[in-house]
Amino acid sequence: MKKKILFVVNPVSGTSSKDKLPEIIESDLDHSKFEYQIRWTEYAGQATGIAKAAQDHYDIVVAAGGDGTVNEVARGLIHSDTVMGIIPCGSGNGLARHLALPVNIKESINILNACDIHEIDYGTINNYPFFCTCGMGFDAYIAEEFAQAGKRGPFTYVKKIMTDWLNYKPDMYEITDEKGSRCMKAFLITIGNASEYGNMAYICPKASICDGLLNVTIIRPFKFSAAPEMTFQLFKKTIDSNPNVETYSCKHIHIRRSQPGYIHYDGDPIMAGEDIDIAIHEKGIKVIVNSKDLCKHKI
Repeated sequence: MKKKILFVVNPVSGTSSKDKLPEIIESDLDHSKFEYQIRWTEYAGQATGIAKAAQDHYDIVVAAGGDGTVNEVARGLIHSDTVMGIIPCGSGNGLARHLALPVNIKESINILNACDIHEIDYGTINNYPFFCTCGMGFDAYIAEEFAQAGKRGPFTYVKKIMTDWLNYKPDMYEITDEKGSRCMKAFLITIGNASEYGNMAYICPKASICDGLLNVTIIRPFKFSAAPEMTFQLFKKTIDSNPNVETYSCKHIHIRRSQPGYIHYDGDPIMAGEDIDIAIHEKGIKVIVNSKDLCKHKI
């Protein structure tokens, strides 16, 4: 019996048009294995409802969009038997890159055709599910600035970082985990289920999405002269070797800060209060992965 696939397409994610996507799906999807439908989203948040409703009718729901679309679809499928697939069409594609999924649409459909399914973990930050990273401090501030930017893409993201980081004031945090509590000032605190923000910026280079652990990266306030090396290390998967950076793993972390501010989950910013609670949920969602690269890519 053929599997039923629903493609949930965000027409405005990323920097390229999705107009040719239906044509590519029709020509490259293995019709001996699958029958499919396409649903285009019309507003933010809609993909979650579509994915939830699809559980009774579809075997696979494919998120065709960026990290926000992937998050929305995944939220609608957690703890269900319906599998998520990804066609990465965003500006960052953090989870897709961690899973070694190709950003080429035809190649992504070939991965769907192979249909290699793994169960992966997900996290929650103040009960908002995330599948790649979440955090607070400078990265949450930039996520809000990026969300307000008219033009998307990595250039806009880098430009925001370069123009804003010198004026950003680090906050004071009380961090509580399985090892106890401590207070410290931090430029940012990122918690990763997967390894990167997107665009191959590896903020949690040791993270695995199937080890039942959160990977915490804390960047302490640093001098201007340290920025170039830190940026280089971010893209070379070695930021955890920087003396201004602390990394470790845990299952649960509670953070209290001195004032309300933005947090982000998979790059989507939201205003939150002083208390932030982050937890891991093991094997909460089934995902189609790139079986060819599993042996050389840590998931």
